[in-house]
Amino acid sequence: MVRLENIRNFSIIAHIDHGKSTLADRLIQVTGGLPEREMVEQVLDSMEIERERGITIKAQTVRLEYRAKNGETYVLNLMDTPGHVDFAYEVSRSLAACEGSLLVVDASQGVEAQTLANVYHALDAGHEIVPVLNKIDLPAAEPDRIKQQIEDVIGLEASDALLISAKTGLGVEDVLEAIVHRLPAPKGTQTEPLKALLVDSWYDPYLGVVVLVRIVDGTMKKHQRILMMGTKAHYEIDRIGVFRPKMQEVEELGPGEIGFITAQIKEVADTRVGDTITDEKRPCAAALPGFKPAQQVVFCGLFPVDAADFEDLRAAMGKLRLNDASFSFEMESSAALGFGFRCGFLGLLHLEIIEERLEREFNLDLIATAPSVIYRIILRSGETINLHNPVDMPDPTRIEQIEEPWIRATILTPDEYLGAVLKLCQDRRGVQVDLNYVGARAMAIYDLPLNEVVFDFYDRLKSISRGYASFDYAITDYRAGDLVKMSILVNGEPVDALSMLVHRDRAETRGRAMVEKLKELIPPHLFQIPVQAAIGGKIIARETVRALRKDVTAKCYGGDATRKRKLLEKQKAGKKRMRQFGKVEIPQEAFIAALKMDS
Repeated sequence: MVRLENIRNFSIIAHIDHGKSTLADRLIQVTGGLPEREMVEQVLDSMEIERERGITIKAQTVRLEYRAKNGETYVLNLMDTPGHVDFAYEVSRSLAACEGSLLVVDASQGVEAQTLANVYHALDAGHEIVPVLNKIDLPAAEPDRIKQQIEDVIGLEASDALLISAKTGLGVEDVLEAIVHRLPAPKGTQTEPLKALLVDSWYDPYLGVVVLVRIVDGTMKKHQRILMMGTKAHYEIDRIGVFRPKMQEVEELGPGEIGFITAQIKEVADTRVGDTITDEKRPCAAALPGFKPAQQVVFCGLFPVDAADFEDLRAAMGKLRLNDASFSFEMESSAALGFGFRCGFLGLLHLEIIEERLEREFNLDLIATAPSVIYRIILRSGETINLHNPVDMPDPTRIEQIEEPWIRATILTPDEYLGAVLKLCQDRRGVQVDLNYVGARAMAIYDLPLNEVVFDFYDRLKSISRGYASFDYAITDYRAGDLVKMSILVNGEPVDALSMLVHRDRAETRGRAMVEKLKELIPPHLFQIPVQAAIGGKIIARETVRALRKDVTAKCYGGDATRKRKLLEKQKAGKKRMRQFGKVEIPQEAFIAALKMDS
């Protein structure tokens, strides 16, 4: 067993693309975690989609052994964390299992919105932080300016920040020495009853559920009977080990160590992240504080393009849920789209990734409905209900008020794009909280309604700032808003998949844009089709799809005009009857295009 003072548990935190995974590669390479021939770029990003997009989605763990310059051998447990705002819960979980963090900042880009958010997560977890300036080999690198920026913006002492290039390996030895000498060793007692934190769990087709644990007190051994304090479930450990980065079995894990166990657990849902694991016969006195459960903020419906694929979609979602406990789904049906599922996600990137994985890994063609957030509806009876789907909205006469979730957004942008960024926030009903300067860049802090952000706020922000603005948010509270349900009617019939909750001031603009779009997308039928946007019984926008017209007078050449008029009247009556009984076929492409649209 390793001596406690020779263990260091640390995570790497940074904004997207500042070089976390590359630094993790170099640390694995320098300490000999993998043979040279097995080294690939982004070793810890094991999913195909992570490699393609160049982002980390799941936090990964690896145990390294490093012989320091003082002759001692240290065990380093490294946790590589995601940088994107949607996966902030992965970051908070990893930080709870560590005592220190390496804060990686790009020496040319400087401090970004997500850098700030992750530093605050680390400080909340009581971490010792070592600043590391990466990419100093770039011609645009300005280490002195960035050091000053870290001190001004974050308030961290950065005079002794490490200067490295994770790509070339320059300065990586210094990082290892800093981990050993500047980060604290974990605390814990071997003689106390077992107390371990359940950090993560995922499903392995051969081993069942694999559980990542951080031992706080006591020891964990093979064949030991354990108790999950949150779920009150009992198991016997049948395999125990560490990641180096491949799985390697060990006999036991002691205080301060991070490793994995398997115990014939069938469902990932049985292993609640943040739970405390203890010995069945000799339990610990109190459970660890754990983490807040992952909060789903965006909901949308996923439907198969081909109705015959519904059972395949159900099976695929069940498999994905095994590895991602933060994703939830329940069955729903729609008159326009048939049977599908209402799914909950942590944000739009999470939605995109789940949708892409379903299409790619399970070979499915899917339609996603417009994303919506959870609204809180307070009824006149005093009852409060959560609304995930605008279709389920109760009768407006029963509603006292509707509350919507608001976020506190931090946006960092170069000065020349500030005007456009502020206008975008104002247009989305934002309330300015603060505006100040971080060196040459402006930092705007806004309160924004989440439903204005989930559509295309991030894309718009990136396009108006040419990709230079960075954005981070946290949900703050629910506030009452003047929200109404807008329905889309095609030929007098409501299309449930297109109904949405919007702010009254923006309803007309949103409705007009939607019906104009649908007018182009719905193919002409043999009768006129009115496309309308309505709030309750009031029509706020209308467009008409012109009818295909057969030339019934073609066979009349010359002769009396009354004969032509008679034929035209007959055609008109037929069209009127057709419109009453005719069924409008809305093609799938029209749905997809209308759902992707935002005014």
